[in-house]
Amino acid sequence: MASNEHTVSDSSTFTGWYKSSYSGGTNDDCVEIACGHPVVPVRDSKAATGPALLFPTDSWQSFVTAVKDGRVVGT
Repeated sequence: MASNEHTVSDSSTFTGWYKSSYSGGTNDDCVEIACGHPVVPVRDSKAATGPALLFPTDSWQSFVTAVKDGRVVGT
């Protein structure tokens, strides 16, 4: 597993992946996160063995809170 402090090249090395309950019916534009790790891995749901971004837990929680509060909006 090649990696640096912010990515891994093969996200299948992590377990516990799940998609958001807000994913649409076709799931074409979804990301998955894996719980139970010291960091929060995030990957494209269509690329189970592709790369993952790694976020510190507190940074990921701040991002999720900002989305829920409407301070971050998708296009």
